[in-house]
Amino acid sequence: MVTNFEFVFQKNNMGIGRRKQSTARVFLNPGTGKLIINNTPGEKYLQYNTIYLTNVYAPLKALGLEDKYDVIVLTKGGGLTGQADSIQLGLARILCQINYEDRAILKAEGFLTRDARIKERKKYGLRKARKAPQYSKR
Repeated sequence: MVTNFEFVFQKNNMGIGRRKQSTARVFLNPGTGKLIINNTPGEKYLQYNTIYLTNVYAPLKALGLEDKYDVIVLTKGGGLTGQADSIQLGLARILCQINYEDRAILKAEGFLTRDARIKERKKYGLRKARKAPQYSKR
């Protein structure tokens, strides 16, 4: 558990990312490249999954800033995949706020695109969004 935060949560210092049901608020501080998610080291929170970790660090690696910033994240909702993708989007957005010239690189890599796919709503007369009751001829 990480408790010694030496930064201030500020709205102008925050990037928000969303994916499916998850939301991530990402804060950047000059530092050594640590990742802290919900007061837990990022590797432990993401269960040491290399796919999730590479997704989260991808915007920083694209700009060559892996060891320049500490990333602090507050995330909720959804599962680990959605949270990892929402962290990636929030991180890319805050990097654009810091240096607008980096926007072209991040946009070309696809880090600034919001994945708009969400769960389809249930319709009346059906069991789920598309699953219909079994057809009976007689």
